[in-house]
Formats: sequence, structure tokens, C-alpha cells
Amino acid sequence: MTGNFDQKLDDALPAVDRTALIRALAAVLPAESLLIEPEQLRPFECDGLPTVRALPLVTVLPDSVAQVQAVVSCCRELGVPIVTRGAGTGLSCGATPVEAGVLLVTSRLDAVLSIDAEARLARVQPGVRNLAISDAVAEHGLFYAPDPSSQLACSIGGNVAENAGGVHCLKYGLTINNVHSVTVLTMDGELVELTVDDLGPDLLAAFIGSEGLFGIAVEITVKLLPTPPAVETLLVAFDSVADCSRAVSTTIAAGVIPAGMEMMDQTALQAAEDFARAGYPRDAAAILLVELDGHASSVAAEREVLEQLMRGAGATSIRCARDDAERELFWKGRKSAFPAVARLKPDYYCMDGTIPRAAIGEVLDYICERSEYYDLPVANVFHAGDGNLHPLILFDANLPGALEKAERLGADILEKCITLGGTITGEHGVGREKINQMAVQFSDAELEQFRRLKRAFDPEGLLNPGKTIPTLKRCQEYRSILSERVA
Repeated sequence: MTGNFDQKLDDALPAVDRTALIRALAAVLPAESLLIEPEQLRPFECDGLPTVRALPLVTVLPDSVAQVQAVVSCCRELGVPIVTRGAGTGLSCGATPVEAGVLLVTSRLDAVLSIDAEARLARVQPGVRNLAISDAVAEHGLFYAPDPSSQLACSIGGNVAENAGGVHCLKYGLTINNVHSVTVLTMDGELVELTVDDLGPDLLAAFIGSEGLFGIAVEITVKLLPTPPAVETLLVAFDSVADCSRAVSTTIAAGVIPAGMEMMDQTALQAAEDFARAGYPRDAAAILLVELDGHASSVAAEREVLEQLMRGAGATSIRCARDDAERELFWKGRKSAFPAVARLKPDYYCMDGTIPRAAIGEVLDYICERSEYYDLPVANVFHAGDGNLHPLILFDANLPGALEKAERLGADILEKCITLGGTITGEHGVGREKINQMAVQFSDAELEQFRRLKRAFDPEGLLNPGKTIPTLKRCQEYRSILSERVA
């Protein structure tokens, strides 16, 4: 338990009569929607972070809300846990199945139900891909703002579960800032609509980012924005990571809020350049990709101020994309960074923590020091504007102990984020990956409030068990380990 992962859940789940479960599900689902053979279940054994794997009892792929309700009814009556999965691109083991449960996959619920261009709203099912929303509303001059690197594949249901962000979240916010309402199926079979206009406790905000612990999103109404008339993307190079980090804080402090502000260190930018040929300066210690959008006059004024700020912070070169093609190439390099870095080592472990912008330089120095201590290279690529880190720890899982070292390094980074006034996640969620660090960031009283909220939505604890909220026993054990390590 010295790293991030424990292969076993905190509490053993009750035994389930698999034959009775399959019989019950077969009565409410067509044969093609019920997967029971090991070779059918294997593709669903993990999410985008394959460190923890498990085969569910069965996998179901409903194609209607009525079928989802029927599955939940069967599981409730038999006391069977449910893990909901979207496209499986998550990076915190949040959609990892439980061996004594059902994996409910929402990929077939993929319809854009309605578009209200005047109200700037789109009503969609959870299996709709993130990018497909913008594609569907482009003819109306609108777009959906959150744009995770996996937006070609990730689903809006998964985005809601993890409160996903993306490269433009600095200006436009995370999923929580771009959703109007969610229709939720609770474990007792009730369909409840949570909206931004509800009186009383903000249950919509509680649900977004709850990682499937409270209910199943079956319909989502997202907010749309007008496509900006002018966009300019700048590629800014620096001779030192410290100068690059300072430029971020200086820009925000000056009141300039770009649409996106992404930072890559030399390891990451060189890998991305080899992969995407984006035109990045290979000799730079770090680069910033800064995008400005809005009306042409305001973009031009912001660009002038931004260039002054960048030069004042020590920028060695500033290039503005000549046209849309070059702008897309700049961003292709950034969004290809993860697969590009994967070419450097057989495996990599992507972290996700958030810190105050002023602490970027300090935390990058710390990552460098711990990288040398563990003898594991780290590539840094992240949403610099809002301090959302994504260190990529490179290792070879074939070497004995390498995975465990990578996990310990990851835990060190997350716990450093906490000491600097940050959090253990920005947009990837907690899942099973960061459950130990929940015991570091939060007090027992705070964690008990989380447990009470969970029980209010799901009294029997059947929704995504063993994720996000650590038990009291786990908290005590992990804190004990940390105390021994310090001593």
C-alpha cells in the first residue's frame, strides 16, 4: 500500500448467483446486449489506466433508457453492484469493473436528441462523443467548449462522471460549467432531472464529477457557445522551465485570460515533435501554446499585451500560427503528446494534480528531484493556465519493481500538490488510483460527509463500489504508513 494502487477492494462484496443474474438480464435484454463469455468480457477489464484489471460477471450494452432501467431493477433485486462505463478513456481506474458485479456500458446510447440553437443548448445521450457535439452544432455557428485530449473518443457521459476539462478550460471552464441539466437514474429506479435552476442544495454540481457513485446519467443537456470570430495561437519558447512558469503567472496576474495556455517541457515537446512534426523548437527548455479568441479587435489587443508579457518573462521566440492549418498543427502536437511520449519507454503513467499557478516552478523542481531519486524519467505536459499538472512517468513494467516505483513517484507528486495548496485531481477523477491520497487531502470529518452523501443516493452501496471515497480503515492504514516513512 505504499503506492497508489491496491489490487483488492477495501470490503469484500457479497457472493452473487451468476446464473440467476444472467437469467434475469436475459429476460430484459436482447441477446446481443448481454456479454457473458470471457473473451467477450476481456476488452472491458480496465479503463485507459490498465494498472488494475478485473472481469465483471457480465457486461451489458443497453440501447435505450428503458433497458438501463431494467438492468438496474435486476441488480437492485439481486443485490448486484453496477459499474457504469462510457468509452473507457478514463485515467483513474474509475471504470474498472468489480468481479462480483455488472459492467453497464452506455456506448449505444449515442443519439443527439435535440438542438436548440436559440437557447444554445443540446440534449444528448451519454454515449455521444465529445467532439460529435461540436460537429452536430457547427452549422449553427456554435460549439461545445470542454475539449479533453481524448475528445475524438471520449463520451459526454464519461465527461460528466469525471468533470472533464481540456486545453480550453482556462477560459471556458470544466464540464460542470458547461452543463445545463442531467437526467439521472437512481439505484431505486427513479429518473430525476438535476438542473442549474434547481432550488436548494446544488445536486447537479454534486453529481458532476461523482464518478458513477450516485446514479447513472441517461440524458445530458449541454450549454453551447458561439464560435469565436477570430482565433490566434502563439507558440512561445523559453530557455528555462523557471522562465516559462513565471510567464504563466505573469499573464494571468495582468488580467489576460487566454482560451488555452498549455506548457510542455523539453522531453514532452521533443517527443511530440518527433511524432506530429508540429514545428516545435526542439532546443527549447519549455514551450507555451497560448490561444486567444474573441472579436478581432480584442484578440489583436490581447496579443500585443501577451507578447510584451512573454518577452518580459524571458521568452526566446514567439511564433503566431499563420493560418488555421498551422494552428491545428500546433494543437495536434499538444494533443498527441501522450501517445508521443509512449514511444520513449514501453510504459508510462499519467498523473493528474492541480496546484496554484505561482507554485508551478516549485512543483516542477520537485518532480525533477523525485525523478532522479527513483531513476524514472518524467515528461511534463499540462494545462498551465489553471495549474493542472499531467506529469508522464516513463518506465518499463517488464522490469521487476518498476511499476511500484512509478506508483510511489506518482503518490509523492500528488502529496506535494496537497502541501502546496492544490488538489489530487484536476479532471481525471479519483477512482481507485488516488483513493489513498484522499486520506491525505481530507480529514476524517470531511470524508464522512462524502460517505453520507453517497449513502443518501445509494444506501446499499451498489454503484461503483470501492472507488473515490476511502474507508476509515484505509485512511488509518495509509496515514500510518506515511507517519512511519517520515519517522
